[in-house]
Amino acid sequence: MTRHLLALALAAALAGCGADHDAATPADGKGAAATAAGTTADTGDAAARLQTLYAEFWEESLALHPLQATFVGDDRYNDRLPDTASAEFREKEHAFLTKWLERARAIDSSGLEGQDRLSYDIFVEELQDELEGERFPGWQQPLNQFYSFPSTFAMLGSGTGAQPFETVADYDAWLSRAGQLPALFDSSIANMREGMASGVVQPKVLMEKTLDQLDGLIKDDPTETLFWRPIAEMPESFSDADRERLTEAYRSLVADRLMPAYRELRAFVADEYLPAARDSVGLDALPQGAEWYAHNVRTITTTDLTPAQIHDIGLAEVERIHGEMREVMRQVGFEGSLQDFFAHVTSDPEFTYPSEDALLADYRQFEDEVNRAVPQLFSLTPEAGFEIRPVEAFRAKSAAGGSYMRPSEDGSRPGIFYVNTYDLPSRKTWDRDSLFLHEAIPGHHFQIALQQELDLPAFRRFGGQTAFIEGWGLYAESLGKELGVYDDPYHYFGRLQAELWRAIRLVVDTGLHSKGWSRDQVIAYMKENSATTDTEAVSETERYMAIPGQALAYKIGELKIRELRTRAEAELGDAFDIRAFHAEVLKDGSVPLDVLEAKIGRWIEAQRDAAA
Repeated sequence: MTRHLLALALAAALAGCGADHDAATPADGKGAAATAAGTTADTGDAAARLQTLYAEFWEESLALHPLQATFVGDDRYNDRLPDTASAEFREKEHAFLTKWLERARAIDSSGLEGQDRLSYDIFVEELQDELEGERFPGWQQPLNQFYSFPSTFAMLGSGTGAQPFETVADYDAWLSRAGQLPALFDSSIANMREGMASGVVQPKVLMEKTLDQLDGLIKDDPTETLFWRPIAEMPESFSDADRERLTEAYRSLVADRLMPAYRELRAFVADEYLPAARDSVGLDALPQGAEWYAHNVRTITTTDLTPAQIHDIGLAEVERIHGEMREVMRQVGFEGSLQDFFAHVTSDPEFTYPSEDALLADYRQFEDEVNRAVPQLFSLTPEAGFEIRPVEAFRAKSAAGGSYMRPSEDGSRPGIFYVNTYDLPSRKTWDRDSLFLHEAIPGHHFQIALQQELDLPAFRRFGGQTAFIEGWGLYAESLGKELGVYDDPYHYFGRLQAELWRAIRLVVDTGLHSKGWSRDQVIAYMKENSATTDTEAVSETERYMAIPGQALAYKIGELKIRELRTRAEAELGDAFDIRAFHAEVLKDGSVPLDVLEAKIGRWIEAQRDAAA
């Protein structure tokens, strides 16, 4: 897929390997502190120039990437949709990245400290990684079942996503933006044809799922499409003239522009692309594939670990977690093998929800339970609101069990935890606790919404390192017992199953993309080693095929955070404060893992000195 530096709203962020520097924070725990007292005037000038540079970069980035602006809640460009799939746009983006990297390097950074040092290192490394990644032709395979721009635009146009539909101006903005969509489709088709010629194509099984998604979006009657929902739910405050004008304009847009574009894309995928799609499934099967995957691994994990090393870490973690699961089996008095227990918890009707409403009500009740316990572990929490929604039906079949969408910057849209209710029998009651803790509170909502509220340069507030973000989410799952949940052994098994799933990802993602594993081999490994359903095993396997390396971030990041907490507890003893530790981890936003380790080391020293 095409991905620029900060488009976290549409894809996971790429990460830099920032230098080993700590970040100071004012007494309220939020924002960037001033540079240290000994900072020279020249250093202060450099820091000020860089703050101006970051602000100018951000403004230019939003203008160049108007969808990014929409997703962070900046409505100035809601009517724009550049053809990001075109060669001209790729050249423009290359020039943009090169210009800002050269401008940053032209400023003497040698005396920077604290947040100033951290921001500079992250900024430079992210741009370097983005430019390095340009040598891999991801633009030649822009479409798959997991990151699907046709589905993304259907969400935007339905009014359930980031695109606002509150005023007449909002409705007119979408008319303008959506009218530019066919050009993006045409360029994407041209890019896929180039990929067909060069051997850079998607696995066939992924495109079969993509075809199903397109079929679900294409309707003969405009009023039956997702794009009609804003008309069906038009505010009553609109005048009769505006209501009539917009209704006809949207009918024409959907019937004459959007549906023909969707049908053309669908026909291309079915008639041209699918026959040319590959039977192989790993990234290493493509030209430069091994280097491409190694690049993904390095940028996503913010480590120098090789795929082989990560594979071995995964195997060891799977074995360890299996041991803890056998202890749960003993607690509940289950007799049989671990595989028998997996079959029990996935097939017994006791662990299923009777309806979607019952599932959503259970999650909302659990939200209240968690919120009551949060002050025991956290002093630093976001101000943004939060809500739970079911995944939209049109994308639920291929979507993950849960996901999180950040709140808008202006507070008009809360953070959203999307829980998947598709194939309801596969959504287990014992999965609730860990899924909520990861995606919602104290996981992604706490980390991402809080980061957005910090006094940091915008590229850091809205950017981030996947290993930190997803590592925090998985670490948040481990806090269940401290929050007073996981009191039911089966729910604790659900936490172990979720952790096991992330350990298995280390094995199977590296297996797929560096060891020649097949799709069936991955599915079989998952089913043999975890309590998963066929639906989940298939969708997750195909997710790893679609976004090579992203699944490695969770366990690698969590292992580092857990390692640092264990170290702090051991070195500080009775002086260890869990609320202060969590505040230290979160207070600077997402950072590369080596930077996290350095700043926690300094925090431990400071806590020890204070207790002396």
